[in-house]
Amino acid sequence: MASMTEILILHGHLPIEYLDRVATEPAADESVVRELMARGAISSSQLARARAAQAGLPFVELADYPVDRAAVALIPGAICRRHTVLPIATADGMIVVAMADPGNVFAIDDVRAASRMNVAAAVAEESDLRSAIDRYIRADDELSDLTSTLEEETAPSEDTAVSESSDDDAPIVRFVNLLVSQAIQDHASDIHIEPAEHDVRVRYRIDGVLHAMQSAPKSIQNGVISRLKIMSDIDIAERRKPQDGRMSVVHGGRQIDLRVATLPTVWGEKVVMRILDNTNTGMTLTDLNLLERNFEIYRESYSKPYGMILVTGPTGSGKSTTLYTTLNAVARPEINVITVEDPVEYRMPGINQVQVNPKAGLTFASALRSILRSDPDVVLLGEIRDHETAQIAIEASLTGHLVLSTLHTNDAPSAVTRLTEMDIEPFLVGSALDCVVAQRLARRLCDRCKQPGAYAPEDLRRMRFPVPADDAPPAMFVPVGCPACSNTGYRGRIAVHEVMAVTEEIERLAVERASSAEIGRAAREQGMLTLREDGWEKVKLGLTSIEEILRVVA
Repeated sequence: MASMTEILILHGHLPIEYLDRVATEPAADESVVRELMARGAISSSQLARARAAQAGLPFVELADYPVDRAAVALIPGAICRRHTVLPIATADGMIVVAMADPGNVFAIDDVRAASRMNVAAAVAEESDLRSAIDRYIRADDELSDLTSTLEEETAPSEDTAVSESSDDDAPIVRFVNLLVSQAIQDHASDIHIEPAEHDVRVRYRIDGVLHAMQSAPKSIQNGVISRLKIMSDIDIAERRKPQDGRMSVVHGGRQIDLRVATLPTVWGEKVVMRILDNTNTGMTLTDLNLLERNFEIYRESYSKPYGMILVTGPTGSGKSTTLYTTLNAVARPEINVITVEDPVEYRMPGINQVQVNPKAGLTFASALRSILRSDPDVVLLGEIRDHETAQIAIEASLTGHLVLSTLHTNDAPSAVTRLTEMDIEPFLVGSALDCVVAQRLARRLCDRCKQPGAYAPEDLRRMRFPVPADDAPPAMFVPVGCPACSNTGYRGRIAVHEVMAVTEEIERLAVERASSAEIGRAAREQGMLTLREDGWEKVKLGLTSIEEILRVVA
């Protein structure tokens, strides 16, 4: 049998020099392959193809393969996850199973025992296989079984609750764990648990859009909410006022934090859980997809030793991600970075993070006043909410500190007028403010299934998108839908930006208390792209669709 290295050389993935090492030391084949993977000399896809060739088995790309859901149903999800295998088809009394390691005889034995069929193996790339397992082996069926069991076992009661010592196998506990686990697998940003008159509705926000998921019987409502409150260290006896908490779960070997908020409604307490995945903190500024002009302006601003940078936009528009990514770029061992947040969303190593606690008298203003005595170089302020906080932040930026913060405005020019409306002297706003970034999040087109599309020039004009003089619109793409994107046509999100540098002209307008419309006009004359124009550029780059830009930008 040919070695892995020989197969990789034969397929042109490696130079022939590697053959000498394996020829003199046959046992080194696996170590050579691991070394090559670590150095990035070969990809995981190339390795999977080589494994398939070595074993004489077919290689499958599961993102494009028409997986038979009836075959998937023959094997319990626990077996598939334990061995990283996925049934993809049945033929002639055999079950075809995609595997990352075709030599795993224990997996083949377990699949044979569970299906009572002979097993034919195929090889798939491991990351591709794990994504497919998440898509096809969902918690939905188990959740349905659990809700049926709970409905039979639990009589409607206002006192249904879960004690702190609840067994991990208790139905309510399993139901909550499955809800959270499935949301993380689906890359949801929020979980909404909403009591209704006759049931409890569960919705996941995926790529900015809410999707209805599992409904639960009304009888388990109090038990589910009490379980979530216990996990989040929230008072389970208080049902009359909103409460906030935080919980952590382990999923796929990673610890993931969730920010939990309760809200009393007419049918009971609604619970919203924001999933805080710390993988966002490893992003770089290039991952933000800023256009070249915007990137240069923004980089020039955060590279200065002092000044204020504001990121504006509604809740859920990616402001925190942009700020944390900027912190990643500026944080160095030789500078002192301190953040004041409510709450601390992502934990970052090497950065001093302060949690606001109004009950203890630690507000944004008091915390900011205190940390300015702690010799900071860079200060991140979670949000500017009132005059006192704005005043201290402005003064900090004028006394040699780089201040990063957020503000709730619809566009970049409005940030200047919002600060003056907070009774900040206009000349201080103009002097302190260096750059304002307004942003929105649009869904990114799925790279696997997007297709070229065309719009009539008159339709583009009606939607207020620029059309060339020759009426020949540029190439664009439209969503289609495939298994990789759950047939939505979109996978992931991309930010649309409006980056305004505060120039002398804009500073003069701020001092004159000009309106946001006048400031916006001056910024556009100086080359600022509006949110819609930035979105149009990203449509032309094939990153998103016109419909998405129209959905998120006025």
